[in-house]
Amino acid sequence: MILRPKLIVLDEPTSALDMSVQGQVLDLLRKLQRTYGTTYLFISHDLRVVKALAHYVIVLQKGEIVEQGPAHKLFNDPRQDYTKALMHAAFGESL
Repeated sequence: MILRPKLIVLDEPTSALDMSVQGQVLDLLRKLQRTYGTTYLFISHDLRVVKALAHYVIVLQKGEIVEQGPAHKLFNDPRQDYTKALMHAAFGESL
């Protein structure tokens, strides 16, 4: 962070971490974002982590964008069948 990057790419930064450490990492990322105004390109298969951190979400299927939009809108009202299936798998009936 000493170089104050505008963008940081995070590829599965919380995978294989237990829930408490995962929470600590997310808290640290939020703090760094507030402090430095950094933008993250956050790549993850864990929709719970995405929901906790993202402001904008892009859903890919076989390398193609199938849906994108503000995180709150996408999580509350997914439009595409693929996105709906992902949400159901991650959260069940309740988001």
